[in-house]
Amino acid sequence: MKFNKAKCKVLNMSQGNPKHNYRLGGEWIERSPEEKDLGVLVDKKLNMSQQCALAAQKANHVLGHIKSSVTSRSREGILPFCSALVRPHLEYCVQLWGSQYRKDMDLLERVQRRPQR
Repeated sequence: MKFNKAKCKVLNMSQGNPKHNYRLGGEWIERSPEEKDLGVLVDKKLNMSQQCALAAQKANHVLGHIKSSVTSRSREGILPFCSALVRPHLEYCVQLWGSQYRKDMDLLERVQRRPQR
């Protein structure tokens, strides 16, 4: 199997890592401060705050589209759309990247409370 060298990156995970340079074939592999795999963004400190921010941003965009396209502003009219279209963005891989900090949880909860206003 041949590897696509352009898609290979090195992500050093710990502080004490000597940060060796790696090659694939004859070419050096570049370093990356963060990588996305299966839709989950991971940085070198395994901090998931950026993942929470991206999930909240996507959910807010979808929520904005729902509010602009649905004529009924009642809670009963908007909640089914939120359950079907917004919640998946907030719940995707939450078991893996579950928010570690209170500020991340507050951000996600603010998105969930937004349709109820």
